[in-house]
Amino acid sequence: MASGYNPMAVEAAWYDWWEAQGFFKPQTAEDGTAKPEGLFVIPAPPPNVTGSLHVGHALTVAIQDCLVRWNRMLGKTTLFVPGFDHAGISTQSVVEKRLYKTEGKTRHDLGRENFVEKVMDWKNDYQSRITNQLRRLGGSYDWERTAFTMNPGLSKAVIETFCRLHEDGILYRSNRMVNWCVRLNTTLSNLEVEQMQVNGRTLLNVPGYDAKERFEFGLITSFAYPIEGSGKFTHSLRLAYEKIIVATTRPETMLGDTAIAVHPDDPRYKHLHGKFATHPFVQRRIPIVTDAIVVDMEFGTGAVKITPAHDPNDYDVGTRHQLEFINILNDDGTFNENAGERFQGMKRFHARVAVVKALKDAGLFIETKDNPMQIPLCAKSGDIIEPVLKPQWWVNCKPLAEEAIKRTRAGELNIQPKQSEADWYRWLENIQDWCISRQLWWGHRCPAYYVRIEGGENDVNDGKNWVVGRTLEEATRRAEVLANGAKFTLEQDEDVLDTWFSSGLWPFSILGWPEKSDDMKHYYPTSVLETGWDILFFWVARMVLLGVYLTDQMPFKEVYCHAMIRDAHGRKMTKSLGNVVDPLDVIHGLPLQDLHQKLYEGNLDDKEIAKAIAGQKKDFPKGIPECGTDGLRFALCAYSGGGRDLNLEILRVEGYRKFCNKIFNATKFAMLKLDEKFVPEATAKPTGKESLAEKWILHKLNIAATQINAQLEERNFMAATTSAYNFWLYELCDVYIEAMKPMTDESVDPVARVSAQQTLYTCLDHGLRLLHPFMPFVTEELWQRLPRRPNDSTVSIMISSYPVYDANFVHAEADKDFDLVFSTLKTGRSLAASYNLPTDIQLFIHAQTDKEAALFESQASTIVALTKGCKSVKVVRGVEEVPAGCGSAVVSSTLAVYVLVRGLVDLDAEISKCSKKLDLVSLNLDKIIKVISQSDYEATVPATVRAANIEKKETLEAEKATLEMSREMFSKLK
Repeated sequence: MASGYNPMAVEAAWYDWWEAQGFFKPQTAEDGTAKPEGLFVIPAPPPNVTGSLHVGHALTVAIQDCLVRWNRMLGKTTLFVPGFDHAGISTQSVVEKRLYKTEGKTRHDLGRENFVEKVMDWKNDYQSRITNQLRRLGGSYDWERTAFTMNPGLSKAVIETFCRLHEDGILYRSNRMVNWCVRLNTTLSNLEVEQMQVNGRTLLNVPGYDAKERFEFGLITSFAYPIEGSGKFTHSLRLAYEKIIVATTRPETMLGDTAIAVHPDDPRYKHLHGKFATHPFVQRRIPIVTDAIVVDMEFGTGAVKITPAHDPNDYDVGTRHQLEFINILNDDGTFNENAGERFQGMKRFHARVAVVKALKDAGLFIETKDNPMQIPLCAKSGDIIEPVLKPQWWVNCKPLAEEAIKRTRAGELNIQPKQSEADWYRWLENIQDWCISRQLWWGHRCPAYYVRIEGGENDVNDGKNWVVGRTLEEATRRAEVLANGAKFTLEQDEDVLDTWFSSGLWPFSILGWPEKSDDMKHYYPTSVLETGWDILFFWVARMVLLGVYLTDQMPFKEVYCHAMIRDAHGRKMTKSLGNVVDPLDVIHGLPLQDLHQKLYEGNLDDKEIAKAIAGQKKDFPKGIPECGTDGLRFALCAYSGGGRDLNLEILRVEGYRKFCNKIFNATKFAMLKLDEKFVPEATAKPTGKESLAEKWILHKLNIAATQINAQLEERNFMAATTSAYNFWLYELCDVYIEAMKPMTDESVDPVARVSAQQTLYTCLDHGLRLLHPFMPFVTEELWQRLPRRPNDSTVSIMISSYPVYDANFVHAEADKDFDLVFSTLKTGRSLAASYNLPTDIQLFIHAQTDKEAALFESQASTIVALTKGCKSVKVVRGVEEVPAGCGSAVVSSTLAVYVLVRGLVDLDAEISKCSKKLDLVSLNLDKIIKVISQSDYEATVPATVRAANIEKKETLEAEKATLEMSREMFSKLK
C-alpha cells in the first residue's frame, strides 16, 4: 500500500478495470430475465450537449450511481443507461453565439445543412467531454447502450409518436397564441417562460439592443380613442370630439388593436354599443363590443383595448366576437406594414417610445402610472417574451393528464419528497395544450407535410391540407387521398420539435421502443427516475403522459427529486457570477488563475468576465483544493436531505476528502494487525468467544448496516452517509481499532488474539462494502488489499454482497455494557482534562454493584487503551479505597470516577470548585424532591416519567455524596 492517501493514484485505474470486466452490464438469469433478487433500472437523465457538466450534474450522478451500486450489491439485475440530449434551443443558441464571436457569421451565412454539421461537431466534442466527466465521477453506466436523442433509433421513436398522436387526434395544427422569443427566433412552451416581478417604474436592458439603452416597464399608460362621427379629429385640427379612454402596459400594441370592449351593463357606454372608434395612426375603424367576461366595470375606465393577435386574453375576446387578428410584429422583433408606415421597421421597444410620443403629439395621451406587474422572460435568452399568433403543432394534454392523475392516485407512481407530489397534481389538473413546434434548425424536423394542390385553396396557416408520415412514401399515399386525383406537391414543415418531446420518450426509446425489443421486454418499466425538482413538469410529467399513452404503463415506479445546488451564499450558479463549478475541478483541484482562465473559453463578454473573476476571487481565494471523486460524491450525498436547495461549500467537500484519508490510514494500520499467517474464517458468523469490545463493534456494525439499508430505501442519503461516517469514525476507528491494540499483542492468549483479528477483518470487509456505493474508488482500493475468505472468489467489491441485518451480530447486552464502559472512560478523560493531566493518569472507578465491578475489572486494559495518557485503572468497591487527593465525577447513582491529582492542584481552588458544584447539585436535588413529593404525583405522572425522576434523584444524591467526600478530602490535605 502507498504511504498515504492520494486520490489521483487511487482513482487512476479502477474504472477502466470495472468496465473491462463487464461489471457495468446487467447480470441476468440464464434466460435473460432478472435475477430472483429483483430488477433495478435507472434511465440516467441525459445531460444537454450544450456544455460541460457542472456540480449539479455531479449530484445527480452521485445519487443515482449510489442507488445502482447498492442494488447491484444486493444481488439485483441492474441497468444504468447513459445518454445525451441534443437540447435544441440551448445548443443552437450557444453554437450561434460562438460562431458569431469567432467567425463573425450567422447560421444564415452557412445555410441549414452546413450549420447543422457545425452543431454536430459541437455535439461530438461535448459528448466526449461529458463522457469523460461521467466516467471520472464513477458512474457505473452500461456504455454499450449509450443513447442520444437524435440517434436513428430514438429519432424513429419520435416520428412514430408524432404520427400516432396525430392519427389518434391528440396532436393537431392550429394558428394560436404562442410565446415568441425574438432573440432566439422561436416559440417556447409556457414552462420555458419565467416571470420577473416589478413593483413600479423600472428601467431594464433588453437583449438585442444597445447596452446603454434601457426601457420603461412597470407602468400603465392611459390614452384616448376618438369616437367615430362625434367630431372632427385630425393631427392638425383638433375640434371637439367624444373619446373613450383605455389603458395598457404595452402601448406599442395599440397599433394592432381591432376592438374596444365595454361591459354590456355599464351605463357610461350604452350609447356606444355597436359604434366605432377611429385609430389615430392607421386607417382602421375600431368596433366597440360588449363583453362581460373580460371587462370589470370597477377597474380603470371600464373600457379595454383589444389586441387579439398579441395578447392571450384578447385572443379569447377576438375569438368570441370574430374580430380581426392583425399581426404587427416580424419574427425579428421589428414592426411590419400592419403597424402603419410611420412605425414600420421599428424595433418593438423603440416603437413603444415612439407610440407614446405620437399619442402626446396628437393630444390623446392621458397619463402614466406605476403598475406592479410580471414581465415574461425567456428562460434561455433572458429576452422579453412576445405573445404572437403562429400556426404550430399542438398536443392536447388533457386526456393524457387525466390518465396520469388516475394512475398516480392508484399508487402506480411514488413521488418523493412528498412536497413535490402536491405540485404534481396541481400542474396536471390545470394542464394546457403543449406547443411542440420550434423554429430551429437543430432538432427533429416535424414529420408533417403540406399538400399544395393545384387549383385549390392553399393556406398553410390552417391544418386542413397537412398530412403526416413515418416515411415520405406514407405521407405521399395520404396526400394522394387528400388531393383526390388532383396534382399536388409535398412541402415538409421547416420547424423542428420541442426538445422535451423527444426527451419525453426517454425511458422507453432508449430500450428500443417502438420495436418489441428484448430490452423493452426485460427492463421496462424502469425503477427510479431521479432528477431535480425544477424539471418535474418540463420532463418528468411529459415522460409520464407519453409513457402511459404509448406503452400503457408508467415509465418508472418512483420519481425522486433532489435539491438544487446553489453556491455557499445561496445564490443560483451562473457563469456570469463565476460560481459555476466543474466537478473535475473539485476532483483534481484548480489554482485560482486557472479558474479565471476557464472563463475565457465561454461566450461571456468582457464585462461579464470581469464580474465573474471578482466572484471567483471572493469564493475561492486560494483556488479549489484537490478533493477526489470519493470525497465529492460522499459530500453531495451527505448534503441531500429533504430540502429544495442546498448551499455547497467546497471546504466541506475537502473535509470528506480527509475522511477518505482517515479510512485509508485506519485500514492500513489495522491490516498490520493481521499478520502473514492470518486467514479469515469461512463465514463472518461469530464464534461465541468474542470479547466485550468485539461483540460491541459487531453489534454497531449490524446497526449501521440495518440503518443504511433502510435509509437508502427511504432515499435519505444524508442519514445514510451519517450512519456510515459515524460507524467508521466514532466506533471503528476511535474505539475498536484502539481497543484491540492490547488484544493483538504477542503476549495475549492466541485464541483471544485470533478472535480479535477475525472481528477486525469482518469490520473492515463489511465497513468498506457499506461505504462502496458512496465512495467506489477508495473502497475498491482498500478491499482489494484484504485477504479473502476461503471459497470466496469475488474479484471486486462492486459485485460483493452488501451487508444487511444479521441476527448473528446482535449483542444487545454487550452493547449496553460496553456503552457504559465507554461512557465511564469518557467521563474519566474529561475529568483528567479538566485538571490538565496529559499523561500518567491514574483512574479509580467506584462500582457499588457486583455486576458493574466485574464488568470494569474485565475491561481495565480496554479503558487504559482508550484513555490517552492513562497509566492505570483500579476498580474499588468502597469510597475508603479511593486515595486521598482525587478529583471526582459521577457517572450514575452507582458509579463514580476518580482521578489522582494530589500535588498537582491548588487545594483552595478545588475546595471552592466542589462547594459551587455542591450548591448547584443541592438545588437540583431539592427541585426533584419537591416534584416527587406532590400529593397527586403518583396519580397524575406517567410511570416512565416517575422512573426517570427516581433515577435522576438517586444520581444527584450520589453526586452530592461524592462532592462532599471530595471537598472533605481536599480540606484534610491542607
